[in-house]
Amino acid sequence: MLSILDLSEKIAHYLTDEQIMGVKRAYYYAEQAHESQIRRSGEPYVTHPLAVAYILADMRMDHESLQAAMLHDVIEDTGISKEALHLQFGESVANLVDGVSKLTQIEFTSHAEAQAENFQKMALAMAKDIRVILVKLADRLHNMRTIGVLKPEKRRRISKETLEIYSPIANRLGMNSIRMELEDLCFFGIYPMRASRILAALNSVRGTRETLVEKSRVIIEEHLAQEGIEARVFGREKHLLSIYQKMKSSRKSFKEIMDVFGFRIVVDKVDTCYRVLGAMHALFKPLPGQFKDYIAIPKSNGYQSLHTILIGRHGIPIEVQIRTEEMESMANNGIAAHWLYKQGDESAPASVSHNRARQWVQGLLEMQETTGDSLEFIENVKIDLFPDEVYVFTPKGKILELPSGATAVDFAYALHTDLGNQCVGCYINRRLSSLSEPLQSGQSVDIITSVNSQPNPVWLDFVVTGKARSNIRHKLKNQKQQQAMELGKQLLEKALLSFNVELGELSDSAIQLLLETTQLPDLEAVYEDIGVGNRVAYLTARQLLPDVESVTSNAEKQKPLMIKGTEGMLIKYAKCCHPLPGDAILGHFHAGRGVVVHTSECTQIREAKRKKLKIIDLAWNDAVEGEFVVPVRVEIKHQRGLIATLATKINRLDTNIESIHVEDTDAFNSRVDISISVKNRVHLARILRHIKNIKSVSKVSRIKMSSTGK
Repeated sequence: MLSILDLSEKIAHYLTDEQIMGVKRAYYYAEQAHESQIRRSGEPYVTHPLAVAYILADMRMDHESLQAAMLHDVIEDTGISKEALHLQFGESVANLVDGVSKLTQIEFTSHAEAQAENFQKMALAMAKDIRVILVKLADRLHNMRTIGVLKPEKRRRISKETLEIYSPIANRLGMNSIRMELEDLCFFGIYPMRASRILAALNSVRGTRETLVEKSRVIIEEHLAQEGIEARVFGREKHLLSIYQKMKSSRKSFKEIMDVFGFRIVVDKVDTCYRVLGAMHALFKPLPGQFKDYIAIPKSNGYQSLHTILIGRHGIPIEVQIRTEEMESMANNGIAAHWLYKQGDESAPASVSHNRARQWVQGLLEMQETTGDSLEFIENVKIDLFPDEVYVFTPKGKILELPSGATAVDFAYALHTDLGNQCVGCYINRRLSSLSEPLQSGQSVDIITSVNSQPNPVWLDFVVTGKARSNIRHKLKNQKQQQAMELGKQLLEKALLSFNVELGELSDSAIQLLLETTQLPDLEAVYEDIGVGNRVAYLTARQLLPDVESVTSNAEKQKPLMIKGTEGMLIKYAKCCHPLPGDAILGHFHAGRGVVVHTSECTQIREAKRKKLKIIDLAWNDAVEGEFVVPVRVEIKHQRGLIATLATKINRLDTNIESIHVEDTDAFNSRVDISISVKNRVHLARILRHIKNIKSVSKVSRIKMSSTGK
């Protein structure tokens, strides 16, 4: 069992006597505070904070972090307040403890919601002091090391949470050693039988494997010595979860996975790394396309190294990583290495990692501001913790790292929120490309913008970054809210006119009474409720004017709501009848969705009338805008190249083909169903006339599903 003396000896190598005394004082304070508390293992509770501090000492963390580790549970588990810690250990330590402390339990509807809320609060604490997450990771690591005393169900739940949140965070911060240990402990927690079998298999081949690895290591070392290069060369062993994941994803056996040898070569400086790379490629043949330079372009967590795969003796693949001593420290400790170097040297690798970590946390806070709730926030965070990256260039040559599978929309939001919101197209390597096209490393991306454009809901189907997803949702929500208010106001004005009253004539007392009755904060909230269909405009008008009789005979007051085609998400066009400007139309309210426009002959409108549902009189505005999709059926005789002729003819008529489906009706004839976008009925008639003039077309017509009952 660890003692405070063991810890004191360990930290004496890098802390002053005064700082060590402060750490000891925090230990004795925690020991007294937790005096009567016992862990599930039967050990005194203080052994846990001591072990957490020891993990941080392995990372050579500063004395304030070690003090916070000792005290991280006293606020919740004892009667000691943050103010008391402030008086005893100073503001910095008190804030660290407050950030790391287990949060007061709140009544949540689910464990997922509690986890999300806790992580949201932890993100805020991380923004104030990044050391919060380091202490939290050490706390979680020790809890995972001692998880065996818990029931299997609880072990699985905690392991799953650790694998989904804490292990990726350790990876994001470049803390590879902690990440690998957490992942292996989680593997045992979730799949104990599988983990045990792989461990047994690993132990059974270790002796033979170590001999082969040692022989290859000696060959590499001797070759480097001949080239006059001093280096540390050592074998690199895969951890359990990575072996299991590779077996599962690549469908390979344990033997095939273990046939790949890994080596790490550590040298004095960057120039030597590239000399070693040349020497290794001269010694063994490199596999084409398997070289990666993470020194010139570091990973987003600050990781730097040269990676290459070679074909060694007897055709055995050899994975080689080449890096400097500083890069080695960074690869293992990540952001924790920041405290190993002088804080003033901003060019040091550790300082770079620290700045990147701060940028990531700042990104979390920006996401938090635009996210609807804690569950959506943690969903975006999980998306944002992808380990694989692509590296693309801005038009000015700046390198931007994005998750694998990212698109130009992700790229635009990564640069600036306004750029993402106004994005309408993109150039990839100077070629006009689709916004949904996944980006590849090395590509240059240029975003085309329009001041009046808005995010498209379809983007949510292909963006992969949390920042893009949360900003799109936030903008669409605000957009929908604004459109709902405008529509609701129009509907209420129309309803009030049936009482011969205008909106501006309403008294303050009538409005106040309505707000008290509906429990809504203001009239705009009432408009929004009407606009999305949660409240009926006519009944709301009656509430505002309880003593006034309706003037239903006034035809001018009863004019229909005008549709311009630019109303946005609260006016939808029914897919059952595909209404076009020029068609007689009616509207049907769907609660929470707004108004759906149908043709007046549509069977769904007839059904709604039969059920006495709310139907709204609508009419097309004279200056209607936009394009409307309509299905057309073309009956043709078989002829080579006829579909291509048909598509070319349609595209020349100022329209687009949205979809096309061909079906043979017999040996000589086919039926082609095409969905095209048109401006109005006149535009459609012109298109149908041109299609009819094509030789071999026997019939062309607009498909009216409503009339057929389909």
